[in-house]
Amino acid sequence: SVHVKKQFNDFYVSIKFFYGKIYVQNALIFTAFKRRKRAMTLNQLKYFCTACRTRSITKASEELFVTQPTISIAIKDLEAEFNIILFARNGNHLELTSAGETFYEKAKDLLKHSTEMQNEFLELGNRVPVLKIGIPPMFSTIFFPEVLNAFEQNHPDIQTELDEFGSVRACDLVQDEKLDLAIVNMEQFNIDKFESCILAKEQLMYVVSKKHPMAKKKCMTIEDFRDENLLMFNVDSVQNELLKNRFDQLKLNPRIIMRSSQLYTTLKFIDNGSCGCFLFSDMLPHFKQYKGIPLEPPIDVNIGIVWKKGNFLSHSAQLFIDFAIQYCSENITT
Repeated sequence: SVHVKKQFNDFYVSIKFFYGKIYVQNALIFTAFKRRKRAMTLNQLKYFCTACRTRSITKASEELFVTQPTISIAIKDLEAEFNIILFARNGNHLELTSAGETFYEKAKDLLKHSTEMQNEFLELGNRVPVLKIGIPPMFSTIFFPEVLNAFEQNHPDIQTELDEFGSVRACDLVQDEKLDLAIVNMEQFNIDKFESCILAKEQLMYVVSKKHPMAKKKCMTIEDFRDENLLMFNVDSVQNELLKNRFDQLKLNPRIIMRSSQLYTTLKFIDNGSCGCFLFSDMLPHFKQYKGIPLEPPIDVNIGIVWKKGNFLSHSAQLFIDFAIQYCSENITT
């Protein structure tokens, strides 16, 4: 009948509308899910910025301990989300496009603010982040343990983590935000790009066994090293550069028999009286069995703490800086 047919048509339209509505809702949910899935993350920015800094996906993956595809996918997802090209591939090297350079600057700012916010609220929640400090081998066994032990006694709630690096490498790691602070030899050409404060003024001394032929000399000129067997610290030491500059001025090629990052290993080698090394003057009271000979003209150096310019300085880091300044002024003769 006409009435039944009309009821059937109305029912069909209702069913069609109902399922059509469900289809549209599901489509909207799926689209939203896709967009959410592609939303930029801090990890993606971290991978991207590391690839920018190292100019290599391989190096970035090694530094971050993730696979190369993880880095590549993160970069591709960022490019897809914003419909831009971030890198121009040039063989094995990555070169930022114009859009990539702008994105890199913004990404660094975001990561910086993220770290600052994390540190600030961890401290507010009494979860003090570990304070990471870099220190050269020359300080790590003599001077620094005294400072650190005194600091920990005064601030037992602050956990510190020490990493031993030469001054050059330590500064690089501060710049890359792998270290919060570093105690370094300040006589570096790029030291002005860091925030810093001086802890002590030191002088380099030539250190030998008391039975060494030079042990009776009152001072050593650079010419005196022409036939000397020398022990030097590793290549990332600022001390090496200072000495190299003096040697180069006289066109002197020093006889370096070993490079080491270990202070006690170096001292063991000079025990037999056939070679010498260079240490700071304030270290000599700890090694009275050796003779320290001043250089003429002297090589004076500043020892200080550096941290990244423009970065948020955590409360823990500020406490350590203030404590180290006070401790050094009271315990180190400058």
